[in-house]
Amino acid sequence: MSSLEERDVGVAAAPGSSSAGLGVGAVGVAVEAVAGVAAMQEEVAIRREGPEPDPDEPPKKRVKVPEGEAGKLEERLYSVLCCTVCLDLPKASVYQCTNGHLMCAGCFIHLLADSRLKEEQATCPNCRCEISKNLCCRNLAVEKAVSELPTECTFCLKQFPRSSLERHQKEECQDRVTQCKYKRIGCPWQGPFHELPAHESECSHPTKTGTELMGILGEMDQNHRRDMQLYNSIFSLLCYEKIGFTEVQFRPYRTDDFITRLYYETPRFTVLNQTWVLKARVNDSERNPNLSCKRTLSFQLILKSKVNSVLECSFLLLKGPYDDVWINPVIHHHSFSNDANETDYVPLPISDSVECNKLLAAKNINLRLFIFQVQK
Repeated sequence: MSSLEERDVGVAAAPGSSSAGLGVGAVGVAVEAVAGVAAMQEEVAIRREGPEPDPDEPPKKRVKVPEGEAGKLEERLYSVLCCTVCLDLPKASVYQCTNGHLMCAGCFIHLLADSRLKEEQATCPNCRCEISKNLCCRNLAVEKAVSELPTECTFCLKQFPRSSLERHQKEECQDRVTQCKYKRIGCPWQGPFHELPAHESECSHPTKTGTELMGILGEMDQNHRRDMQLYNSIFSLLCYEKIGFTEVQFRPYRTDDFITRLYYETPRFTVLNQTWVLKARVNDSERNPNLSCKRTLSFQLILKSKVNSVLECSFLLLKGPYDDVWINPVIHHHSFSNDANETDYVPLPISDSVECNKLLAAKNINLRLFIFQVQK
């Protein structure tokens, strides 16, 4: 038996024999077969897992639903119903281009405002078809579907339909952040709603003396006087003998510079027997306002008529009867004459850049102008 084993070992070790060559070839074929099977298994695994994510895709597009969670409808609908611009689920209106690509209201208005600033035709980010308020329409089915998808409350971390989340967070959630009812007299406490009764029963502010509360009440009176000053000024202006108002329409134009800039101007209009013009500009004529996230509008009032004496006026702009933009009233004063017939550019008192984008996205800006002539 030992001699047979020695002979087998000798045959395997003999490099010059034909049997040794045959053994090496068989081993090579076996290794190739094993490698082929491993490659096939790897290919099958890749097919099951899907292709590797593209590193150039946005992060939310690279998210793949695990195979065990493929049955969750809301996770599969997320990538279908999300906005093609911000890749988030729309919170309000949903617009679609002529090819059906979805955009939330904020991104849609922003695209239209950018196209107005760059003097280009707005296009869909996906298919590059033209978009406008006339070409695009709202997708009510998607809005309904998104409103029924579950989302997480930021306070209690429970799941609720999006349509009822706002009411839950404002009125029903026991973990929502609330303030003490004695905040008006200086209590700084903030905490979960379910802890409010315990805090108010132990709050020390109701037991403060009048002397301690005088400083807090003085600050409150100062803020109240600041708010009332505007309303009192408006009521005083309404008592003037000569008051005029009109609807004004700002139309977009371009400057004649090498790099054109967007500005707005109204047609001539008559108020108080005088001819006027309003002009407006974006970001105080910044070079590239389309590259800025913060956007503002400023305007000036120009007297086109010739006057024999100084015309002292107060004026303010308010939103028009058919616009949904909110403008905080601010009263401006100027003494018009033949030498000083233009006011300085003053900010249009809109709340934020979102409201500014609404105005820029519109074909024209429609506002209402009030002019009060000061009697000497």
